[in-house]
Amino acid sequence: MKTQKLFMGLLIAALLLFLIALILMASGQIESTGPLMIGFFVLLGVGFRGFPKLKGYTYTTMIFAGVTAAMYYPQPLTEYNGYSFSKLITPLIQIIMFGMGTSMSIRDFVGVAKMPKGVLVGLTSQLTIMPLLGFVIASFSAFPPEIAAGIILIGCTPSGLASNVMSYLAKANLALSITITAVATLLAPFTTPFLMKMLAGTFIAIDVWDMMWSIVKMVIFPIGGGLLFNRFLSGRAKWLDDAMPLVSMIGIGIIITIITAAGRDSLLEIGGILIVLVMIHNLMGYNLGYWVSRLLRLDEKDCRTIALEVGMQNGGLASGLANEMGKAATVGLAPAVFGPLMNITGSVLASYWHRKPPLEKPSQKKPQR
Repeated sequence: MKTQKLFMGLLIAALLLFLIALILMASGQIESTGPLMIGFFVLLGVGFRGFPKLKGYTYTTMIFAGVTAAMYYPQPLTEYNGYSFSKLITPLIQIIMFGMGTSMSIRDFVGVAKMPKGVLVGLTSQLTIMPLLGFVIASFSAFPPEIAAGIILIGCTPSGLASNVMSYLAKANLALSITITAVATLLAPFTTPFLMKMLAGTFIAIDVWDMMWSIVKMVIFPIGGGLLFNRFLSGRAKWLDDAMPLVSMIGIGIIITIITAAGRDSLLEIGGILIVLVMIHNLMGYNLGYWVSRLLRLDEKDCRTIALEVGMQNGGLASGLANEMGKAATVGLAPAVFGPLMNITGSVLASYWHRKPPLEKPSQKKPQR
């Protein structure tokens, strides 16, 4: 009971900070509201931990705290004594992908044989819906070419572990989700550069071979190492097994914060419009993924799975690729915005589906005695 009151007190304190910040903004003292807004998101995130229905939003709220710090104080989060923090992005992606590998096994690929239709529909939807949506949105955005290309980039990357978590919460087909994510990720060195060349090549120059090598370096090698770790050492280093999910989440938060700081000036100009367009991209991905699956007569659990696999992309990989291209402050903006938004919309959608369990097929129902 005392603990519950403590968390409630944190939420009240967060609300007070937010109200004070609004008053200062209204009086024209926007620059002085930085600590208040950062404190608001931090207290909100910690306060959410005390309530089961809100607990899942803590991670996203903490990312918003980092993004807010980057918008108010970009310089300290961009470089230190001449060292650019963007150099940390690739190693962080490799650590995250290693963590993804430790949570995978060869069994995850067996699903291709067990659920061929679901995997085929999921992969085809993922490789067509989001890239084409990104291209259409970028074409009508009137953004500078590099920022527009970032919208296409997020659509051309595979899904990530977040979609697996949301599939579990949504009572969808978790095995199918894991299989689609695993296969799509291993195909990424070929599919992402090809799609980027075909769709984003009209906006910026795309070096297919360079991008292919970047993905192999950031994804395939670390995941391979993670698979080997899972095969031979899983359980023997329990502290690492327990730490990797947290390390991965912190890594993604740092990447988003660095890219936001680097692209802060551009975000001040187009941030509102970019958020709206990225949200449309994300929500259309869910809807088209779901209804294409329904049209192809997949069951409800598979439809939910594919909706989440299509709508939720690997924003960390997209950010890493933008950084490898030397364009983290422009091409990397859409992925940086997409990541936090997708976690919010994915959580809301998963919570909605969680309250509406899918109906079982007649063949799945237990016979009555």
